[in-house]
Amino acid sequence: METKKTTILLAEDEESMGTLLCDYLNARGYQTDLYPDGEKAFKGFCSKKYDICILDVMMPKKDGFAVAHDIRQVDANVPIIFLTAKTMKEDIIQGFSSGADDYMAKPFSIEELQLRIEAVLRRTKSVQVDPDQAVFDIGKYKFYYTKQVLVFNNKETRLTAKEADLLRLLCLNRNNVLDRNSALFAIWNDDSYFNARSMDVYITKLRKYMTEDPEIQIINIRGKGFKLIA
Repeated sequence: METKKTTILLAEDEESMGTLLCDYLNARGYQTDLYPDGEKAFKGFCSKKYDICILDVMMPKKDGFAVAHDIRQVDANVPIIFLTAKTMKEDIIQGFSSGADDYMAKPFSIEELQLRIEAVLRRTKSVQVDPDQAVFDIGKYKFYYTKQVLVFNNKETRLTAKEADLLRLLCLNRNNVLDRNSALFAIWNDDSYFNARSMDVYITKLRKYMTEDPEIQIINIRGKGFKLIA
């Protein structure tokens, strides 16, 4: 039986770069659709099921950050990789805040892009979870890990896959320190600077999600990691 090809949404406004990447990935066995601007990319995403999205940041009509934000409103789980010449810390933080799973600075090697695609897909594949470790009471909140939902007074907050993974680790280590590097390797499979910044962004988001219960805290333990107190 023929193996289903991994489908890739590629948004790149520079024609030569987009065509080169598209041809390379298709030659490696992926099924890649190239979109020349952010508006067309989001319309394409809504019309077809993709396994991963690769978004250039600086595009006409709708930039990559805006496209990622719109995609996350539709699908909280699909992996997103940004391609960009913007490497300032603020840009990296904005990228991960928009829902990125990885961030590649231009210029880059196409071979490295393929390796990162494979690594992100491995990290984001669904895993079997012990039912006893899938539902948590956090103060006045209830967290359903497999559904990626945080509930307070019947109000649901949808979490991304990474947010849910991180909150689950915090819950499993409640009132104890969650080691920073252990969390990075468990969720991102490495402790690179970009992934560390991403985790900081997600910690900030988790704090905001749980502000309705003032007795809940996620505190930084300098040089070690984080502690969920509830």
